[in-house]
Amino acid sequence: MTTLGYLALGDSYTIGEGVAESGRWPVQLADALRQLQVPLRDPRIIATTGWTTDELAHAMDEARLVDGEWDFVSLLIGVNDQYRHRPLPEFATGFDTLFHRAALLSRRGAAGVLVLSIPDWGVTPFAAVEGRDPAAIAHELDAYNTHIHTMCEAQGAAFVDVAAISRELGGAPGMLVADGLHPSATQYAEWTRLALPAARSVLQGA
Repeated sequence: MTTLGYLALGDSYTIGEGVAESGRWPVQLADALRQLQVPLRDPRIIATTGWTTDELAHAMDEARLVDGEWDFVSLLIGVNDQYRHRPLPEFATGFDTLFHRAALLSRRGAAGVLVLSIPDWGVTPFAAVEGRDPAAIAHELDAYNTHIHTMCEAQGAAFVDVAAISRELGGAPGMLVADGLHPSATQYAEWTRLALPAARSVLQGA
């Protein structure tokens, strides 16, 4: 049986800062899909904590990725753009570029792309320690995520909203790693649960 290739693009949330490799949400998602008899390989992850849209784009250049090589591409990026107070138009330009590159990397164009919303870090203890305004963070992330959702709808890509569950679980015991900012493997399991139906639908056409 031919196995399907999976490329996961992102930042700390995709690389799973503070969790074991098995706890990263793309790895959990690939495992869950295989349990549904989808012959998906472990993801190739291009992600590093702290990356913004332009830094991910540079890393993709360095990786020399081949267009049309992947059956499934996931993209989750933008939290560090917001953390650095980049205006929405600047983020949108960077995100759109990455989205179109992800679509080219997929064998099926945008139909082979799954995009996750940016989670809300404003509810975390880290944000409180930094003295950041949760309402301001939420407002800026909502604007970013609205743009992401609109782009996905326009291009026919799958979109999964994890912002709401990040707000619900962000400060709860066991849902963050020791830094008080990044999700634990347990929270990533909830992201995986939300993403699984969309990912399965994407891969049914692969």
